[in-house]
Amino acid sequence: MSPETTTKHNGKTQLGTLRPLPTVDRFTPLTPHLAISPTVSVVVPAMNEAENLPHVFATLPHWIDEVVLVDGNSTDDTVAVARRLRPNLRVVQQRGKGKGDALSTGFAACTGDIIVMIDADGSTDGREIVHFVSALVAGADFVKGSRYASGGGSDDLTFSRRLGNSVLRSMVNWIYGTQYTDLCYGYNAFWARHLDTLDLDCQGFEVETLMNIRAAKAGLKVHEVPSHERCRIHGESNLRVVRDGWRVFKTIMREWRRPAIEAGRAPAERQPAADQGAA
Repeated sequence: MSPETTTKHNGKTQLGTLRPLPTVDRFTPLTPHLAISPTVSVVVPAMNEAENLPHVFATLPHWIDEVVLVDGNSTDDTVAVARRLRPNLRVVQQRGKGKGDALSTGFAACTGDIIVMIDADGSTDGREIVHFVSALVAGADFVKGSRYASGGGSDDLTFSRRLGNSVLRSMVNWIYGTQYTDLCYGYNAFWARHLDTLDLDCQGFEVETLMNIRAAKAGLKVHEVPSHERCRIHGESNLRVVRDGWRVFKTIMREWRRPAIEAGRAPAERQPAADQGAA
């Protein structure tokens, strides 16, 4: 017998049949209170990050289905260290240059229903992935980490980076009608079915801004979660405030003139949270 639910309409009691949830063996437990059925891929773009990868991989949850390392032609032991740390790792060789190109390469190689992007320098904490995934299975299309949301923060924001991010974020919010609290941050997650909507076609650090803008223009349901950015553990960042700030500015203006891409939908259109695979 199918389970029934009781509702009231115009003062009259009505019975309705609940649509069955997926079978229990399809769920992956994330916490004692949350399990999901979608598979999760994590993309890690890396170039000469051999010293940092042990710290990064140590924070990744055990329930992740797939880790895709995009090697940007490293000259150190990045790939060897990564494979030693995670034998089932997928390694993809980057043919172009820049973070945007690396992420596009990694996203294309993913097989999971959900894609999460984190940095290889130790600045993003893999233990926060559960918050991104939880927001997605609760109904969001695109989830962005925010260092400025309540509970977030940064150990690495200089005055110039903070100022630049504030100005550029204000521009995006004014032009596109968004209410983002953070813009240039590389911790994001989304349903893989929206890859065509994001249609990444940039090379550099402006990729996060591009994703945020295209998600908004396409009408995706965007949700922010607080995230704490840490300092790079080893090595030096390739980020250059003036150069990359200018690239972000040009991206904002170029996207203003570009037609929006229609968002992809779930197989049964906008499904309730339970239908997205949460239990």
